[in-house]
Amino acid sequence: MNFEQVRGVIAETLGCDVEEVTLEARLAEDLGADSLASVELVMALEESVGVSIDDEALPGMKTVGDIMAYLESHKN
Repeated sequence: MNFEQVRGVIAETLGCDVEEVTLEARLAEDLGADSLASVELVMALEESVGVSIDDEALPGMKTVGDIMAYLESHKN
């Protein structure tokens, strides 16, 4: 799992340009993720990288960097 892989999943799921997906990009404010898109993103990421994301962790994931940190700390 690397940033480019996660970046591609985020861009595809949220329908934004891959260049917009930076570690500092905020999911809601910068990339337009609403609550439904966030759920879809979690499912896509879980399928793509094979890491289960706890529902309780989702509110704490505000930026792409937050997602990367979570995935790194929970990989098998």
